[in-house]
Amino acid sequence: MARRKVRPGPLEDRSAAILRAIIEEYVATAQPVGSVALVEKYALSISPATVRNIMAELETAELLGHPHTSAGRVPTDRGYRLYVESIADQVSLAPVEQLMIRHQFGQVEFANEQWFRLAASTLASATGSAAIATPIKPQACRIRRIEIVPTAERSATVLLVMAEGPVKQVLLTLDHEYRASELDEIARGVDRVLKAKTTPEVDAVLDTLRERPGSVDPLFTQAVERVSRTMHEFDASAIEEVFSEGLLNVMEEPEFERSERLRRVFNVLQDRVYLGELAQKLSASDDVAVFIGSENRHEEMNDVSLVVAPYGRPDRAIGVVGVIGPTRMAYPHAISTVRYVRGLMTELVDHLYAWMRRPTALRAPRPTAILSRLKRPRGPSPVPRSWAGPAPRSASPRSTPTALR
Repeated sequence: MARRKVRPGPLEDRSAAILRAIIEEYVATAQPVGSVALVEKYALSISPATVRNIMAELETAELLGHPHTSAGRVPTDRGYRLYVESIADQVSLAPVEQLMIRHQFGQVEFANEQWFRLAASTLASATGSAAIATPIKPQACRIRRIEIVPTAERSATVLLVMAEGPVKQVLLTLDHEYRASELDEIARGVDRVLKAKTTPEVDAVLDTLRERPGSVDPLFTQAVERVSRTMHEFDASAIEEVFSEGLLNVMEEPEFERSERLRRVFNVLQDRVYLGELAQKLSASDDVAVFIGSENRHEEMNDVSLVVAPYGRPDRAIGVVGVIGPTRMAYPHAISTVRYVRGLMTELVDHLYAWMRRPTALRAPRPTAILSRLKRPRGPSPVPRSWAGPAPRSASPRSTPTALR
């Protein structure tokens, strides 16, 4: 999944504060950071010469780099890693942003692919990065409903509706013309026998039919055979689709002035096998994972960071949500946003499974009632910034890190 390098050891408070200030300044400006500008902007109580000495120590520890054309320093992947490890457990999404995201999810249809499109678009707009979301992939598919629809005199289509939402179409070849009433009767029989069954259970039914040839209409057996084959293919498949949003957000970053570099990144992220493997490896985790630059397995992604998390339940079905941007990423906001959307998607999956277990007459048709039962964020709601994206990266003065006062 990722070639994790040896994590750098802890720093003294002052060195850690200087590293954090450099990273936050570089994220905001995309320009190498010098000691004089750092002292002036952060009103540090130490001299530029002292800051330069600390920066030199951080460079020796491979936490900072020194571009040839500038006297300033920039963070390395190791520097970003140390920074992320120090803030990952401390960040949380503002209550007002939580409410905005919850409200948007309340507008989509229940158990609909709009969930996944919305997850990607919400992450992209909230973080100003590119975002991905994959549909949930069940550990073992289960049948929700089967219909048989005539398509021509000698052909019909089996509509196989999975419990988790996907719909598969399977073509049947008829050995003679069937009346609509006959097809309906066979469809009801297949649906009654296979409803709520998993792939092994469907195989058991098929074995019984093969042991008793002539006990049912040949079309009945053919339909069960095709359903069995389709379910095996679905269980063995990788993630079927990847929803992505926010490509233009990343194209505006100076690191990606050459679109060819970004195209290669997105080619990797459209690799469904790779994302399926990533989802499986992350499924044991209960939180967000961050892959920074060279930590990514694919060389094409050595210039980007991936903030990603699994959602769903490992014993049921899992998917992936995440954001992609340059290593010069606003990690606190990216981590907290992915973490919140991941939690929301997991709760939606839980309610989907609870909904499917209920008798049909008791099922609620829309997710609005579901979302009303999810935990509402507590605490005061600050004045929201524009929902068009993250706060602008300004060069305004910031407060002095505590360790430097």
